[in-house]
Amino acid sequence: MKNVIIIGGGIIGLCSAYYLAKEGAKVTVIDKSDMLDGCSYGNAGMIVPSHIIPMAQPGVIHQGIKWMFNAKSPFYIKPALSIDLLAWLIQFYKNSNQEHVNKSMIPLRNLSFFSKELYQDFARSINEFGYQEKGLLMLYKTEKVGEEEMKIGKIAEKMGIEVGFLDQREVKKLEKDINVDALGAVHYKSDAHLSPNHFMAFLKAELHEMGVEMISNCSIVNFKVSEGKIEKLLTNHGNFKADEFVIAAGSWSVEIAKKLGVKLHILSGKGYSFNVENLLSKPTFPAILCEGKVAVTPLGEAVRFGGTLEITNNKDTKINIKRLQGIVEKVNQFYPDLKVDLPETKKVWHGFRPCTPTGMPIIEKSKKIQNLTIAAGHAMMGLSLAPASGKLVSELLMGKKTSIDITEFKSS
Repeated sequence: MKNVIIIGGGIIGLCSAYYLAKEGAKVTVIDKSDMLDGCSYGNAGMIVPSHIIPMAQPGVIHQGIKWMFNAKSPFYIKPALSIDLLAWLIQFYKNSNQEHVNKSMIPLRNLSFFSKELYQDFARSINEFGYQEKGLLMLYKTEKVGEEEMKIGKIAEKMGIEVGFLDQREVKKLEKDINVDALGAVHYKSDAHLSPNHFMAFLKAELHEMGVEMISNCSIVNFKVSEGKIEKLLTNHGNFKADEFVIAAGSWSVEIAKKLGVKLHILSGKGYSFNVENLLSKPTFPAILCEGKVAVTPLGEAVRFGGTLEITNNKDTKINIKRLQGIVEKVNQFYPDLKVDLPETKKVWHGFRPCTPTGMPIIEKSKKIQNLTIAAGHAMMGLSLAPASGKLVSELLMGKKTSIDITEFKSS
């Protein structure tokens, strides 16, 4: 029986634990937190095969610079005297070209559809987490943004993704319970959504049944490495031995890998979300409000609104009120009848998305450490890509042929 330690109790780590345990491995999950919060809980809950364009793409630098000077914009880079930030920005700039996009689209599509199939398997067995296939509306207000969205939609359509192009009247016909002030929408019918909190609870219950040990509030002190292999993991809860180790700790993967002399180019992208309940009328379709990059997800009786990407560090836990105002303003512009108020900061969730300079996740066996596998850098798509990433981790560790080609999911 293979003994595996997974560092990271978020959705990538837990999905890896699930598929490894199904293969008969003895699995222990270690996390520095109480495993009750983090990006796996506060995200928008969207499963998005539509997201075939990586974050590093043509035009994104120009748009990002413009947004930098708007306090309420969805994007910000916190200035810092950091070699890591400079190196990341240089790599991001180099990757923001059409060649990189062309190379990335098919691997991203394949990973997304594989993940969705695995979510369907979960939902077929027991849907305790509100899995629904309503698609995703990319709502836009201006012709310029509409043209950009339709162009991406047509590319997605050619790649086998089911897409609808809606005018203002068709949007209102689809979202008949609420007034939507949008010029039109691209409807990605292949997308789905679920409740992240309920899915995490379901996954933990499954792992408990499978005998996976979960150790919370456990900080990594160091590793003992011999002849290119991890011999022992040193923590504040004692030392652990295993045959294989997985780093799936989101934005914290960088500092953990550093202890092994492994460099990961990942920066933290802080984002916010909040739930609004008791609405008289509410959106029934998940949506992204394109002009503000705001995600809208119906979750039972509540609606979750989320957005912003602040490139910063893991210690930056301050809620930026201006950016929160930017989210609220965009919501009220697109859904004028909602009249959403600025939430109290104590009711606002924030989390750190692990962003790579390629916009692609890292799923690979380490080239430096023989018994180390890395699954990190999923940015805003951690939940969307988690089951596929976890399944691929289990295949890598069990020496099986991977279900899809993972050539493009390597650390730079």
